[in-house]
This record gives sequence, C-alpha cells and structure tokens, in this order.
Amino acid sequence: MPVSFRKEIKDLVAYKPGKPIEDVKREYGLSDVIKLASNENPLGASPKVKEAMLKVMEEFSLYPDGNCTELKEAISKKYNVKPSEVLPSAGSDEMVDMIAKTFINHGDEIIMADITFPRYMDTARIMGGTPVLVPLKNWTYDLEGMLAKITDKTKIIWLCNPNNPTGTMFSEKALLDFLKQVPENILVIYDEAYNEFVTRDDYPKDSVQLLKDYPNVLILKTFSKMYGLASLRVGYTIASEEIISNINKVRCPFDVNRFAQAAAIAALEDQDFVKKCYDLNKRGKEYLYSEFEKLGYEYIPSETNHIMANVEKNSGEVFLELQKRGVIIRPMMSTWIRVSIGTMPQNETFIEKLKEVLAPLGGCENK
Repeated sequence: MPVSFRKEIKDLVAYKPGKPIEDVKREYGLSDVIKLASNENPLGASPKVKEAMLKVMEEFSLYPDGNCTELKEAISKKYNVKPSEVLPSAGSDEMVDMIAKTFINHGDEIIMADITFPRYMDTARIMGGTPVLVPLKNWTYDLEGMLAKITDKTKIIWLCNPNNPTGTMFSEKALLDFLKQVPENILVIYDEAYNEFVTRDDYPKDSVQLLKDYPNVLILKTFSKMYGLASLRVGYTIASEEIISNINKVRCPFDVNRFAQAAAIAALEDQDFVKKCYDLNKRGKEYLYSEFEKLGYEYIPSETNHIMANVEKNSGEVFLELQKRGVIIRPMMSTWIRVSIGTMPQNETFIEKLKEVLAPLGGCENK
C-alpha cells in the first residue's frame, strides 16, 4: 500500500517563483539578462549591509541568536514598541505559515481578496481552513465586501496594502472604518510589505499605532523589498505580546540566520539608501506609465515597485518572447503582465524589447 498524504494538500500546486536569471541564460544562450519578475530592489542592498555581513564571516560554524535579540531591539526602537511585541522570521513567507499553524482550526473561515498574495490561500487550505474570497473592486480591496463575509466561523482576515500583484492601496480612513466593524475575536493581518514605496498621502503610514486600539491586529513587514535583502529571507511581525508569544511556540529554532540578522540591523540604519531607492522607483514608475500610455495599453496605477499592464496579447507568449530577448517579467491572468520597476536602463530595455515582441503579434502600434 503506497504512502498516503494529507487530503488538505491534494489540490495544492507548488509555488512557482520568477524564473532565475541563470536558467534563462542557459536556456537561450544569453550573456545579459535582466530580471523584472520578482519585485526585487534593482539597487541591491545598502553598502552598510555588506559591511555588517563581512564582520560575521568568521562565524559560519556558530548558530545564530535564536531570539534575534539585537534585531528585535533595533526594530522596537524604530517603531517605539516593546521587543516582546516583535518577532523576526525567515521572510514573510515563514510568518504566513506560522500564523496558519498558530490560529487556523479545521473549518475556520479565512477572508481574503481573490487576487492577492497566493500564500494566504495555500496556508489556510493546508490547515484545513476555508478560504473565503472577495473579488477586488476596480482592482482594489473591497473592504465593505469583506465585512459582509464575516460569520461566526471567521478566524482571520488578510489585508495586503499595497496589494500584490495589483499594486493598489486603500486609505487610512478606509482601514480605520473597516477595523471599527470587525469583531475583536477575529485576527486582522495587515501585510505592508511594500509600504516604503507608497507615494500617496492618504496611506496609513503609521500602522503600528493601530495596535493601541486594535489588539486583534497583526502587522507584517519585510526586508526583502525596499531593503534589498530578498536572498537572506528576513521579515518581522509587530503585534501584541500575547499574539507574538503564541506564534513563537510554533517557530522553528534558529530560523533567521546570523547574516540575515546583521544585515537587517544595518539596513534599518541606512535611511538615506531607502530614500535613494524610493526616488528611483518613483521615477521609473512615471516612465513606465508614460510608455504604456504611448503604446495605448491599460495599466493599473501602482503604489509598489511593480506595475500590472494589459498588453492585449497572451501573457504567457509575451513572457516567453521577452525571455528570449533577455528580459524576465511575470505573466499574469489572460493578457496581463506584471513588471518590476528597475533602474532606468533596465526599464528602457524592457520597453524596447516589449515593442519588439508585440510588433510581430500585431499589438505595438500607438492607438
């Protein structure tokens, strides 16, 4: 009799990340490839990060601080919270898994948008929870629609603001109005992985203040995007001591490695680098908007470091043709693609190659 597997994972599909640069080089015999598929920082990380990592190069044989003491202290100082209200993790991905393990019982309902970070749904299903999907409205979270889905079985509500993959956001007023109507026994997870890129003034820029009035809120943050530490896998959560202490019970020991801890501390200290990345992203976003408009293609105004655009041709085919020309993007549903904002030369190369790809497909003329 063959080995059996849990029925909850039967219909799950393994996560498919953006294609690595090395694979594209080998597959197409290319020497130069740019990756604009995974929302990575095109400037990399702060020079201070590299200096910090060099200092721990001689410590390969030592386990990291399993409590992340110094990193917790750095984060707590930045946000004026207690270290006991902070929990670092191996990226946001690990924290999403730990939240599911900590809170979801079989049959619990988990409310989320229909187009958002897919790991929310997968972890709910792994734990036997029931995802309750609320369609986006004009590509943006429908908070009223989410409130209408609350039942006695609701355990968690996922909010991604700004949202991945659409790049859209909802305002501070909308968030506060929403939280006032959510029962206090429902955990509201506020994932703001892209908050450092936001340009709008009505965005809830000081989300940590929510914890004073809403102890059922958990704030999820990452060093992978603006801080450029995606390969090191380090993120963190800020929440009440009770929430943090219970999630900590299911955490794997030594999950945040020694290099990641040192890098994250150094990254927090270099806000000049953050400002430089913010300015570059803003310029790149405006450039791509302009080029999409010239081409006559619809795009979704974004508050992140990526943009979704409707190129009106099969996105999978466009994805493959761009790869052959040394540009990796992300195919989305139907005719939509998602492109990460790169350096200006990278953005210009993307537009140049996109025109080359779409012209034979009959889709590049100005409209």
